[in-house]
Amino acid sequence: MHTFGPGPLEPPQFVRVGEKQRQPVRIVVNGQSVEALAGDTVLVAVLTTRGSLRRSEFGDGDRAGFCLMGACQDCWLWTSDGRRIRSCTTTVAEGLSVVTHPPDNIWPAPA
Repeated sequence: MHTFGPGPLEPPQFVRVGEKQRQPVRIVVNGQSVEALAGDTVLVAVLTTRGSLRRSEFGDGDRAGFCLMGACQDCWLWTSDGRRIRSCTTTVAEGLSVVTHPPDNIWPAPA
């Protein structure tokens, strides 16, 4: 079972300290509406609301991105229609819907 949101011991990984005047943008993460700001990456939008980005598919725990420039593949998320995105280089857009776990029966994509 996959859940979204920080638990009692999981505060957000990122805390916004500046640029708070940008236009709000609503995205959906694991079915939950989340507010981001225009220009944020998906990674920033997720980590300002929870303590981790996703669970490792290799069983070594929670992940929060690594290189933050689209090279390491640690920040993969999926759109609700099954497309895989790098959250550190994908900018939020109004209505974007992502999941933090591989979609059932969609991923991995058939060869």
